[in-house]
Amino acid sequence: MNPLTIWKAFFLSLLFLLPCHGQDAKDSEQGDNVRVMRREDGSRDVFRRSPDSRTLTKNTTSADGVITMVTIYRMDANGNPTGCKIYDGQHNELYKSSYGYRKSDGQLVEERMFDSRVKRIDPNTGKEMPVRRFIYTYDAQGKRSAPISITLTPGKTAEEVYGAPSALEKNPFDDKPAPANPNAKPVRGR
Repeated sequence: MNPLTIWKAFFLSLLFLLPCHGQDAKDSEQGDNVRVMRREDGSRDVFRRSPDSRTLTKNTTSADGVITMVTIYRMDANGNPTGCKIYDGQHNELYKSSYGYRKSDGQLVEERMFDSRVKRIDPNTGKEMPVRRFIYTYDAQGKRSAPISITLTPGKTAEEVYGAPSALEKNPFDDKPAPANPNAKPVRGR
């Protein structure tokens, strides 16, 4: 058997064990590599990062403790997501996303979400087509606005089918304040 295949199987088996291992008993284990975010309805997100901060795993659990979704982000050296895979509660891969950044200032400008179960090919280009795109814009202070969502599959609304964007609003391990926009110009008279 290929050694790479063995490592992949080992890694996936660890993913099945990590979210469930003592999660309810040790909910307050917010150490250096774990963050828990609770919602008003009783559900919560448990974020775990790898020691090298290149992988961030988000487990979403319902109010009764059942894992409903697992999202695994791959991060660059600056802590920005470069890609992610979204799984359901039974660890079936649903979607994969890629992220695009502007070269001039490193701001996130687009997220593309692809369906992992059905590969959709664009008949004009022959390349895989995303099922949903999010385009991000920024104000003069560098604050990101709500994304513009483009859904490329017919049927129900995007929120009913896909839910919210998978891009991290804020890295839960980033405790420093957001930097000011270096391209902003000062206001006259102040």
